[in-house]
Amino acid sequence: MNIPVDPGAFPLVAHRGAAAEAPENTMTAFQRAAALHVDAFEFDVRLTADGAVVVHHDPTLDRTTELTGPLIARTLTQLQAGTNVPTLDEVLGAFPAMPMLVELKEVVGQERVRNVILRHDAAGRCLVASEHHDALSCFRDGRFLVGASRKDILRLLIGSATGTRPKKVAYHALSVPDRYHFLPVATRRFIADAHRLGCPVHIWTVDDPAEAAELRARGANGILTNDPARLAEFGTHAT
Repeated sequence: MNIPVDPGAFPLVAHRGAAAEAPENTMTAFQRAAALHVDAFEFDVRLTADGAVVVHHDPTLDRTTELTGPLIARTLTQLQAGTNVPTLDEVLGAFPAMPMLVELKEVVGQERVRNVILRHDAAGRCLVASEHHDALSCFRDGRFLVGASRKDILRLLIGSATGTRPKKVAYHALSVPDRYHFLPVATRRFIADAHRLGCPVHIWTVDDPAEAAELRARGANGILTNDPARLAEFGTHAT
C-alpha cells in the first residue's frame, strides 16, 4: 500500500520540500528533502496563463519570487525566465519513486493535473487533494488516490463530535491542521474515527519535535513539516 494512504504507516512528509532550508516548492527544496530520506513530498499546484501545471502555493508571485502579480497572468516561458517555479512534470519526473501529496489550489485545471499524473504513470503514488470539493471531480473514477476536501473534513469533524460519523467515505486520507482558528481538529476521537474508516490522518504544519511526538501519541499518521532534518526521527515506513 502507498504510504500516504496506509493507516498503519507513519510517514514524515516534506511540506513544500525542505522549506526551512531552501525556497519552498522549488527543485532545490525537493532535492534536499529527498536527500533527508523523507517518506513523501507535499506541494501545491496551479495553472499558468497558457495552461501549464506548476508547483506554487500563492495565487500571486510576490512572496516567493522576484516577479509580481497573479501567477495565472504569466506564461510558463515567463516563469521559467524569471523564477525557479518548477512544473509538475519536472517534479514527478525527477523523483519517480517518491510518494506525493498534491494539493490543487483551484477548481480550474484539474483535467490538466490529471493528465500530467497519468502521463507519468503516477496515479498510484500521488494523493490528490484540495480544499475545494469540486476540484477533485475528475479524480473520483477509481484510478486515483483522493484526499478529503474541506467539505469532507467538516463532515467527519461534526460527525465525530456528535457520534454520527459517516459509515463510508469516498476519500483515502485526510490532511488537517491540529487546530483551525482555535478550533481543535486533530483530536483523538477525530483521528480514531478516521482510522475506523480506513483513512490515515496527516497533520500540517509541524516543525517542533515535541508537538510531533504529542500528535503521534494521539494516533496521527503523517507529520507534514518544513524542517524534515529536525524531525527526521519521526519518519518511518514501519506499520
